[in-house]
Amino acid sequence: MKYLFEVHIRDGHTAEEYAEAWVRASEIIQQAPGARGTALHRKVDDPNVLIAIAEWDSKAHRDAMEETPDPKVAEIIRGASHLCDIRPIGEFEEPEWVVNPHGRD
Repeated sequence: MKYLFEVHIRDGHTAEEYAEAWVRASEIIQQAPGARGTALHRKVDDPNVLIAIAEWDSKAHRDAMEETPDPKVAEIIRGASHLCDIRPIGEFEEPEWVVNPHGRD
């Protein structure tokens, strides 16, 4: 499953500042059972809007991680809270099927 959220960088701050905190928190979160990876993307026409994607084996795995949050992750998030506003987009199941162009994975 995928968990998506939108990040709006506040005036006077940069996406790079947030990305540094994102990487530190992700390195810890990715040690949780069922974690598959994370990605942070910048919006093409607005460098202060990002979309974050976290992939998990299942919603149950992500929920288990949230139920016992790592204090280091909480500290990183608190420390970066002045940089941005975060809006959850939602949780998405993997598609039942995917069509890729010939020769693509």
